[in-house]
Amino acid sequence: MIAIAVCDDEILECCRMAGRIEVILEEMKVPGIIRQFNSGQELLQAEEDFDIIFLDIIMRELDGMRTAQLFRAKAFDGILVFVSASRDYVFDAYDVEAFQYLLKPVDDRKLRHVLERIVCRTKERAREFILVSKERQKRKLFLQDIYYFEIRGRVIEVHGAEGIFTYYEQIGVLEKNLQEKGFSRCHKSYLVNLRHVEGYNRQEVILDCGERVVIAKRRYEQFCHEILAYMRREGE
Repeated sequence: MIAIAVCDDEILECCRMAGRIEVILEEMKVPGIIRQFNSGQELLQAEEDFDIIFLDIIMRELDGMRTAQLFRAKAFDGILVFVSASRDYVFDAYDVEAFQYLLKPVDDRKLRHVLERIVCRTKERAREFILVSKERQKRKLFLQDIYYFEIRGRVIEVHGAEGIFTYYEQIGVLEKNLQEKGFSRCHKSYLVNLRHVEGYNRQEVILDCGERVVIAKRRYEQFCHEILAYMRREGE
């Protein structure tokens, strides 16, 4: 079940978009719940946890870009899709990790294509994991829940939403298992999950959980390349 929010201060526009999304999801045979909001404030006060937010940018009082920033500040890691009649905010959308920027009027084929990609991405994220061994037992580590790996010789510390999990592994094996899965080795001792990066500078990576990870001087340029490539790949 996918939970979707549609936010637009033009009530008719909001209703139309929600209706079109509902029809497309039914055709795709994807169960979903769609809620409508007519202001950024109303959306921010909602108690539901949304997987996807379709957000108009040009709104009275609290605009869509500021609403998105406040959502990200609350550690929202779902998918943001901006819908706007203006192209002026396309580059600003990268700052809040928008998945797509749709121009009004939105073409039905384009909307369907975006929803198909989102559904595929949601399913892939839910399944992605690596298997590790500890005390002769296998354990799944779901990648979306991992903030970063810390390497201490052959000891791997997994820092994630559930705390710290430790196991033994060679760093080469770990890196091979994480290839093309959105992780970057920003330091010889750290592999960070790019989906949890909130910001960075030449000295450190700032994660959305509040932790900070060191960036090695010689790895900075490569890290910049990897995170920009990740953002383009995820949001196209």
